[in-house]
Amino acid sequence: MLKTISCGDVRAEHIGKTVTLAGWVNRRRDHGSLIFIDLRDREGLVQVVFNPENAPEAHGIAEQLRSEWVVQVIGEVTKRPEGSENPNLPTGQIEVAINQITVLNESKTPPFYINEESEVDEFIRLKYRYMDLRRPAMRDMIIMRHKVVKFIRDFLDERGFLEIETPILIKSTPEGARDYLVPSRLYPGRFYALPQSPQQLKQLLMAAGVERYFQIARCFRDEDPRADRQPEHTQLDLEMSFVEEDDVLNLIEELYTKLIEALFPEKWLVKPFPRLTYEESMALYGTDKPDMRFDLDMADLSDVGTQTEFRVFTSVVESGGIVKGFNAPGCATYSRRQTDELIDFVKARGAQGLVTISLTGEGDLDDLTEEQIRSGASRFLTVEQVKEMARRVEAQPGDMMLIVAGPAKSTNLALSLLRHEMGQRLGLADPNQVALAFVTDFPLFEYNDDDGTWDAMHHAFSMPKEGHEQFLETDPGRVLGKLYDLVANGSELASGSIRIHKRELQERVFKVLGYSKEQVAERFDQLLTAFEYGTPPHGGIAPGIDRLLMVLMGKDNIRDVIAFPKTQSGFDPLFEAPNVVEQSQLEDLHIQITANEEERQLDPALTEGNALAE
Repeated sequence: MLKTISCGDVRAEHIGKTVTLAGWVNRRRDHGSLIFIDLRDREGLVQVVFNPENAPEAHGIAEQLRSEWVVQVIGEVTKRPEGSENPNLPTGQIEVAINQITVLNESKTPPFYINEESEVDEFIRLKYRYMDLRRPAMRDMIIMRHKVVKFIRDFLDERGFLEIETPILIKSTPEGARDYLVPSRLYPGRFYALPQSPQQLKQLLMAAGVERYFQIARCFRDEDPRADRQPEHTQLDLEMSFVEEDDVLNLIEELYTKLIEALFPEKWLVKPFPRLTYEESMALYGTDKPDMRFDLDMADLSDVGTQTEFRVFTSVVESGGIVKGFNAPGCATYSRRQTDELIDFVKARGAQGLVTISLTGEGDLDDLTEEQIRSGASRFLTVEQVKEMARRVEAQPGDMMLIVAGPAKSTNLALSLLRHEMGQRLGLADPNQVALAFVTDFPLFEYNDDDGTWDAMHHAFSMPKEGHEQFLETDPGRVLGKLYDLVANGSELASGSIRIHKRELQERVFKVLGYSKEQVAERFDQLLTAFEYGTPPHGGIAPGIDRLLMVLMGKDNIRDVIAFPKTQSGFDPLFEAPNVVEQSQLEDLHIQITANEEERQLDPALTEGNALAE
């Protein structure tokens, strides 16, 4: 080894000992005769000092050192002079007096500072990711990610789970997002696909008698860009035989509770995890992934709206829409500019508008007067109608009600985003709380207005709830499934279900989704055939590792918890991928490109850089 101890591990008990250190020059300070270097490796920093009187040759080399040079030094651990200790460093009580140094590698001037946290263009960070990962925050992320995955593996191993790898090159069975396709050289004109998830494979493992399976799985989805997604991501894939829904949820609750308490002791959570149905979640929060660190519960005001003279409310309800809102506590003093900002906010997120009703003054709601009501709609509302709305959303004088009227889907979406925005503005979300909750009883299907067809809410392999199979052919929208999500702080962390394990029922679900017999045979025959050979009841869940780390480490960007991510548009600045390949490779694969040369040679880096600049 080129070092006898890590830089961050040197302590007062090593005083008087000679140590060999190796690492990067984090910072150099020249104090005339003495030169101080903060030497950095993965474990942390230690101060080393070069004295020309004791080691003139080493001091001469130290004069040439610059940031990010890699060096090996040998010296004696000494106590820092009185008054020069650094209580903010684990190594702050000591320094190392160097008598020998070897430069292992020099460094060009870095494209950004490594030794301080500063704002750096993300494209530059990703292009030089190997340098970005040297920064303490990114180093800590890499270490914590390792600890989280190791904890998961140890936890499941203790409970009888087997870690089994499933293929990366599989058959294309489109079930939601687009597949990434891989052409085969040996079978011209045929393709493998990269798995969107190991869904069929883990169900086949249950058919094989494994009973308890997991893997830290790589999954691939050719989706349109989204801020919290990557074209490839990592998930804990988990499946169990002979279980019911509570068995899966209890296991995951135990896993997450113990993981957070062991690795993130500064975080706190409510135990046991709250459980609410999809219907309850949509009613209270307008979303199936609520941030439950704060209240701001919503209420349906449609019946009150129809009793008013306000046509915005009455016409929406008459056309099948809803009137819904929530309370913003202490916001009655919002200015016209502030309320206009909120109106613009919901309009940009699909709502037609926003009605604000401020209850000014003090006192009890029962004593509210007309003079205390400030709203552009106040002339269409009676005091009693406003009081009733306020009771529904638990508003008092000093508060402001925020109300949206429109189709249920767009109204819930806009209000849920506005609720999250107000929670942030009012500082209601404790950054140290992880508000984990289970959402259950999702509809098995959702109607696709564009295509006039039924889509699976999660996927096609989920079991209907008892008593709901009878509605599959007659009223699919009424069917609830044994579906469940784990959510936290406004993000979906995991999704799962109890699976179908009988062929007849699976074929009925495929029929509702519009699959022809030929499509079913082509895509799912291997699974359906397995169901005929004694596949047991089973269920599972797939928690995302990336999103879990993002929530627990307080990151807003999923790319900050992945070692080598793509940009939001799916481009890799480090390897400049995707890129063109040689013509000979295409010929081997019997592929002909139809895009013109200008399209093929378009520089994604330039496009991405321009987008970032804008």
